[in-house]
Amino acid sequence: MINVRIVLRKKMLSTGEFPVCLRVTKDRKTKYFKTIFNATEDEWNSATGKFSKRNNNYLQNNRLLIKFQDRALQILGELKIESDDFTLEDFEKNYREISNPIQSNVFTFWNEIIEEMTLAGRMGNARINREASKSILKFHGSKNLTFKNITPAFLNKYEVYMRSRGGTDGGIGVPMRALRALYNCAIERGLVKEKFYPYKTYKISKLKGKGSKKALNMEQVKKIVSLDLEKYPWLTNSRNFFVFSFYTRGMNFADMMKLEWKQIDDDKIYYTRSKTKGTFIIKIVPPVRDILNFYREQKRDTKYVFPILLHDNLSPSQIANRKHKVLQRYNLQLKEIAEICGINKTLSSYVARHSFANCMKQRGVATDIISESLGHQNMAVTQAYLKELDSSVLDEAVETLL
Repeated sequence: MINVRIVLRKKMLSTGEFPVCLRVTKDRKTKYFKTIFNATEDEWNSATGKFSKRNNNYLQNNRLLIKFQDRALQILGELKIESDDFTLEDFEKNYREISNPIQSNVFTFWNEIIEEMTLAGRMGNARINREASKSILKFHGSKNLTFKNITPAFLNKYEVYMRSRGGTDGGIGVPMRALRALYNCAIERGLVKEKFYPYKTYKISKLKGKGSKKALNMEQVKKIVSLDLEKYPWLTNSRNFFVFSFYTRGMNFADMMKLEWKQIDDDKIYYTRSKTKGTFIIKIVPPVRDILNFYREQKRDTKYVFPILLHDNLSPSQIANRKHKVLQRYNLQLKEIAEICGINKTLSSYVARHSFANCMKQRGVATDIISESLGHQNMAVTQAYLKELDSSVLDEAVETLL
């Protein structure tokens, strides 16, 4: 008897999620094949083997799961026609080949991964991988590239190529990390053996961007909070986004964009961070309450708090396009706000999060509390994060020696 099912494998990852796998059982033997998805238990319907409506992109994600299952059923049918005595190893070999017909070609596999990301609604990841693929193709000069061709020497030459065109450590690191993730995925799907893995020799960690994080002190933040919006009405949304982010422990733009009214209950905001899947319960302080009341009074016909996504049930590509458009305008207007407030720093959406951490640090809040507030998974991340922020406290300490 043969059984094919999509399941949530009960092996928790460091993010608190579980891998979504294709489970194939034959003659009381079972093999699991990992899909591109992970999910929490409340996002998964174990009875149907599909994502529940609690998953943000459940419709698109379920379509892709059907694609994985259809591949498996097609292969099993063909193997059964040939012989009833086929093994799970026979299935695995055929499944890997059909999943990726030209196994050795990097760009063919990369295009497939980009397509899976797009179907799953991971538009940002799809865009980064698409741009990385184009960059590697331009460097290599040919679509004939195998995983075995990606050696430490290949990676060093690509780095030199990028630097000769003005690339910085941070800029070079983006396509390098995308290529490394692709290689890891190729190993996981059986397209290349781990013994060829080039990143044991070539270390991407050296490409960490050296640019320091921009952060405001509390006095500068208060200037933005008290900005007279009657004089600058066109800056209302951008000012509100920044202040809201600051007072909600640095909520990032993507999470603000998707924040729904149902996630607000009396004096608390409940949300799951898109990037880390960490769950947050945020106390609503007066500046946040004022902003919420301002948008509640607008009585817009959507489930969203902020006027970023103007309609419900948008497709992933529509959400990504809207995010790009509004974020671009937001960052542009933050520079205008900085100039009006006399702040001699370049503001961006990330500065609100950095400023929250910086102000907590300057107020003497313990690092472990800041770490928990930011949702970092360990203290080392927070310590590295704080080290890059405003050094005015250290400067003042040095001045005491004068």
